[in-house]
Amino acid sequence: MDYIKYKAIEELSESEAKEELARLAKLIAKADVLYYQKNTPSMNDWEYDQLRLRNKAIEQRFPESKRYDSPSEIVAPGPAKGFTKVRHAHPMLSLTNAFDDEDVKEFTCRVRRLLKVPNDTPIAMMVEPKIDGLSISLRYENSKLVQGATRGDGMEGENVTRNLESIKEIPKILPKNVPKVLEVRGEIYINKDDFLALNKRQANAGAKLFANPRNAAAGSLRQLDPQITRTRPLRFFAYSWGGVSNFYADTQEECLKDLRQWNFTINPLSELHDNVEDVLKVYSKIAAKRCNLPYEIDGVVYKINRIDWQNRLGVISRSPRWAIAHKFKTEQASTVLREIVIQVGRTGSLTPVARLKPIKVGGVTVTNASLHNEDEIYRNDIRVGDTVMIHRAGDVIPQVIGVINDKRPNNSQQYIFPNYCPSCGSKTVRLDDQSTRRCSNSINCSAQAIARLKHFVSREAFDINGFGAKQISQYYDWGIIDTPASIFRLREHRNKLIGDKESKILSTDKLLTAIERRRVISLERFIYSLGIRQVGKSMAGVLANHYGAIDTMRCALMQAVKMTSNAYLELININHVGDALVNELIDFFANFYNRKLIDELIKEITIKELKAPQVSDNYIAGKTMVFTGTLQSFRRDEAKSLVESLGAKVVTSVSKKIDYIVVGVDPGYKAMQARGMGITVLTEEELFGLIKLIS
Repeated sequence: MDYIKYKAIEELSESEAKEELARLAKLIAKADVLYYQKNTPSMNDWEYDQLRLRNKAIEQRFPESKRYDSPSEIVAPGPAKGFTKVRHAHPMLSLTNAFDDEDVKEFTCRVRRLLKVPNDTPIAMMVEPKIDGLSISLRYENSKLVQGATRGDGMEGENVTRNLESIKEIPKILPKNVPKVLEVRGEIYINKDDFLALNKRQANAGAKLFANPRNAAAGSLRQLDPQITRTRPLRFFAYSWGGVSNFYADTQEECLKDLRQWNFTINPLSELHDNVEDVLKVYSKIAAKRCNLPYEIDGVVYKINRIDWQNRLGVISRSPRWAIAHKFKTEQASTVLREIVIQVGRTGSLTPVARLKPIKVGGVTVTNASLHNEDEIYRNDIRVGDTVMIHRAGDVIPQVIGVINDKRPNNSQQYIFPNYCPSCGSKTVRLDDQSTRRCSNSINCSAQAIARLKHFVSREAFDINGFGAKQISQYYDWGIIDTPASIFRLREHRNKLIGDKESKILSTDKLLTAIERRRVISLERFIYSLGIRQVGKSMAGVLANHYGAIDTMRCALMQAVKMTSNAYLELININHVGDALVNELIDFFANFYNRKLIDELIKEITIKELKAPQVSDNYIAGKTMVFTGTLQSFRRDEAKSLVESLGAKVVTSVSKKIDYIVVGVDPGYKAMQARGMGITVLTEEELFGLIKLIS
């Protein structure tokens, strides 16, 4: 969002008002699609709220100019393509926002007027943290979870039931004393630490990083492949209800108590108070704790406690009259951008970083901030010397979100993203379908080499204890390490590592011992350590299980250069291996330099091969299987791991190449499709009967 001066609303003519309402409707609609459907927000919450507030103010001054598609009448865009639609029994509405104490006091006065409650009658409100996640509705019938749906446009959401199975805080079976039909509303979220770990895995795999925990949660939940969702650390807080066959509570407080007794997780910071002064104190108390909470919150929600009062107040437009969200003040500040530094990653990606005049944002001194990528710099016209707005996105990653143009120096010049690598001087390239520019010199670029070495020794790769980033950079500059294999020859340079400091003897010997302990490595860790773009830890495991040995894998991927080869057909049929990854794998092993690095490394270490189970008359080893429906004895991922350990291959789609389809409860279309193809259908009991025979 550009930091421009809008014309005062009272100075707008009717035609100008219509033009601006049209522009605002377009901007807000686009932002909604990016936020709710694509999980790639184009602006932060403060910027979005400012657009909505201005839209509302113009509509109030020019009510006859209000558009048919006014943002004030729309909750959110409809369900994204790829999921079946679910009609909510009761609409999932948005909340009206309060931005200061006066807005909250006005809310309580408005409630009192609408209810015609005397001034001496307390209006009790439940105060709850506003979790920055993805709203979800869970439907239970006869105590069993039968459906989970996103909010969508408030009336219709996306059916994500399968993707909720792995979230521990969502009970699958409720006690017998719950209503026959019960809809529980709540928020899916990711903890801050889990978010950082997830982004680290994404970076190691060369995949796109998530902007903040909310988008990570939304993107993880709305995966078309439930197996991917299972790998993401999603959590859940329950906070309300939707449709209920027989109502069970008279107050919001009772509702939360019942949900807790039914094994749902309720936020422990929720409090009940009967006057506005006390609820504002709770707001301040929670705001002070915000940075230290393990999850993200972006405000506090006030709800009228009495359910009968909620029903009397009803809803208006896109929001209930009986609740309001008191948003936290955005953690923003302005400072001077002193320099734009380009960092080069292990895959050659060029990432711009802003070096800033130190500034405190949210209690933390910020000196660096993300500039995202080349496109963002040009879109916001960010220049060295500019006074920029800094936002701590999710209180985790500082970001430059805009420029204050009024403070731009007269002699400023447009920033030109480098066409040459700042590390090695090689030309950079950018593919049409990617936002990342990369160094074209993957062999002799020192920045890439150092980053690859850091990845090689990292915890999920060779896990060499005590080998830090600073040491790697130093040893590389000294010329004693340049490839992974050279790490295992560091003992030859022991005297240089110690130098003339006796205090370094102990730490140096500890490091050399740690290196020696890593001369035997699993195939999965070895594949991951190579730093192949888009190959994270889980994909390394998939490839290890499929090929069994590095020589087998290398030979197959070198043959896969020919798209007509059996090796290529085998590669594209590996579960979870998409077109982009196929190209990355083939390109990596077609590169002579990469093969040479592997050869040198194999001379120094031993890679433990995975022994494939013996193919026998057990009817499982060597077979290709599909699971469909809900299994009763195992989770889907557990069953998959079990049959894979016995030599089976598990895929997600039905084709004539399938040997067995295993059906659980409510198997759906896949089972019908398989029967039509003559594929052998096994029940869960029949499958585990075969497994018992083997064991």
